[in-house]
Amino acid sequence: MSDERTPQRSSGPRKKRPFQRRKVCRFCADKQVTIDYKDPRTLRYFITERGKIIPRRISGNCSKHQREITEAIKRARNIALLPVAGTHVLP
Repeated sequence: MSDERTPQRSSGPRKKRPFQRRKVCRFCADKQVTIDYKDPRTLRYFITERGKIIPRRISGNCSKHQREITEAIKRARNIALLPVAGTHVLP
C-alpha cells in the first residue's frame, strides 16, 4: 500500500549561493574610530532613511560594537541629534 499523504522529496542538489566575502567590523579593524553619541555623522551610516537601526548581519559589525552603536543612536535620538523617524510628509 503506497502512502499518498507524504510528499515526495527531491534528492537533487541544492542551489548554491555565490560566495560572498565576510563583512568585517569597521570598529574592530580600525581602533582609532570610536562610537560616540555626539557624532551623528558616524551614526547616520547605521540608520536607514526611515530611521531604523541597520542590523548587524547587514552592517557587518560584531555584536559588541553593534550594542554600542544601538546605545549611541538611542542617546543621540534622546537629545535630538538624530531623528527618531525619517522625514515626515504632511498630506
